[in-house]
Amino acid sequence: MSQLLLKARPGSIIVEVTPASAGWTHVGFAAHRLAAGEAVKLDTGKRELCIVVLTGTLTVQAGEQRWEAIGNLASVFEDRSPYAVYVPLETQVCITAVSAAEVALCSAPATTHRPARLIDPSSMTRSVRGKGANTRYVCDILPQTAEADGLLVVEVITPSGHSSSYPPHKHDSDNVPLESSLEETYYHRLNPEQGFAYQRVYTDDRSIDEAMAVENHDVVMVPRGYHPVTVPYGYDGYYLNVMAGPKRVWHFKNDPAHAWLMQST
Repeated sequence: MSQLLLKARPGSIIVEVTPASAGWTHVGFAAHRLAAGEAVKLDTGKRELCIVVLTGTLTVQAGEQRWEAIGNLASVFEDRSPYAVYVPLETQVCITAVSAAEVALCSAPATTHRPARLIDPSSMTRSVRGKGANTRYVCDILPQTAEADGLLVVEVITPSGHSSSYPPHKHDSDNVPLESSLEETYYHRLNPEQGFAYQRVYTDDRSIDEAMAVENHDVVMVPRGYHPVTVPYGYDGYYLNVMAGPKRVWHFKNDPAHAWLMQST
């Protein structure tokens, strides 16, 4: 049984990762499916939170601030950026579904009391990485240029038959600017949803070396090591990445064994 793969389950809480359950320090992640009128209530405590409206429409109350009926996607595979909300530590939050919805809750430790804010889709940077069968489509939801203490949140769509997070790279060494130490979760979606993808997580010394078949709504936890993804022909892949570590910067190192691939990707 994999220690890094968290399978989706039925019910409101699809998946949930806490630092305690993952055996690490920083990243927390949960995905909820909500029927119209259902709500999730929480206190951020000593953590900051990025709420990502994956599908459907939500109303978010964060302390004294409220955003009504946000969300614009019927599918995470639409060629549009999602709505998101940043919430600081020590804030009461209520998320209510206006329509059937799926919402991601991304969190990390925090110490700064900054205002909660709406992250509008128009403010997010969209880009294309790679070429050929390594092409993928990226949306930076909460990048390191945006205010936060530790959180980094990004989503990626990988077309049918393509690879991403590839060539294999890692970010598990505190060696800025060459590499930063960041824990990471991958929340996978597939289209059509009966599909699957493959993700490998491995370290140079192979103390971690797992190859996993991931299905719709599964999470892969990456405490350290390289972590490439491949999507078989006939299915498109989506994943939402949450990263956090002691320094809020993303610097990665490619696997030297596969560095030659950079010449063609």
